[in-house]
Amino acid sequence: MENRTEISDLGEFGLIEHLTKNFEIQNASTIVGVGDDAAVIDHFGKQTVITTDLLLDGVHFDLMYTPLKHLGYKSIVANLSDIYAMNAQPTQVTVSIGVSNRFSVEALNELYEGIYAACEKYGVDLVGGDTSTSKKGMVISVTAIGEVVPDKFVKRSTAQKGDLICVSGDLGGAFLGLTLMEREKKIFLENPQIQPNLEGEDYIVERLLKPEARRDIIAFFEKSNITPTAMMDISDGLSSEVLHLCKQSHLGCRLYEDKLPIHERSRAAAFKFGLDPTVCALNGGEDYELVFTLKQEDYEAITINEEIAVVGYMTDPEEGKKLISRGGSLYDITAQGWNAFHG
Repeated sequence: MENRTEISDLGEFGLIEHLTKNFEIQNASTIVGVGDDAAVIDHFGKQTVITTDLLLDGVHFDLMYTPLKHLGYKSIVANLSDIYAMNAQPTQVTVSIGVSNRFSVEALNELYEGIYAACEKYGVDLVGGDTSTSKKGMVISVTAIGEVVPDKFVKRSTAQKGDLICVSGDLGGAFLGLTLMEREKKIFLENPQIQPNLEGEDYIVERLLKPEARRDIIAFFEKSNITPTAMMDISDGLSSEVLHLCKQSHLGCRLYEDKLPIHERSRAAAFKFGLDPTVCALNGGEDYELVFTLKQEDYEAITINEEIAVVGYMTDPEEGKKLISRGGSLYDITAQGWNAFHG
């Protein structure tokens, strides 16, 4: 059996030092990084953006099918996605974890390998955090800090009537990955001899376990001199996020079913599971794509970007929040409950 180091062997300070010893500073704004009483950050005249997330074992992730390295990676990406959703650049993160003694130091090394990989990929510095023992399971709290040129940040409440509603990438994949993993878990629990069958489903599995944040879209905006009128990331599903944009901007909307970007691998998986791909795209969470509104005159500028799809437009509030189906019928957009959609 492989060696197992108990967390208690290192002690709390030893553990943090052990987990964070290899982090190198990548940003000029990080003046004092991990290893002191507190981090010191100077964004040199830019505005500072802060977001935080709490991830709970059994609620936000299932360790039965989530490798710890992937979990570390995803917990960083999910937070960076919120910074990009403000049209800002992430620069630092802090990570705090609570773990029970069923996790070894080696297990936490794996978690931190994922954290490290995401920080390196997105050019952010780990500048602090804490570890604590908890009674059971695992809790991860991540705070991400970013910077933005003054007043270039984009809120949810500033969309205008007539603005185009756009999304990055494709939707529903992560939810389908989750559906697959939950199905395989159920089969395994009933019969542990049966090996999981993920054949040909690597696309949706990766969308669930190793999502990416859309740094490329923010870079494209900057290069193209585009500022969205409103923006947020898609963590709860497109319909839920669009309802937020409408509510906070005091507007209605029209979405077109046939404009929703769905990957062919996701569409095939949906049919295989007896699900409606439209329902998955609208209600599936954790895609970490961006949904944003643009002035109509920016339409030309985004047509060259194949990663951006126009899915609808903002209307007067009196027109309600509606989805136009392929057949031309109007349906109310609700945060969930699309199963009756094709009735």
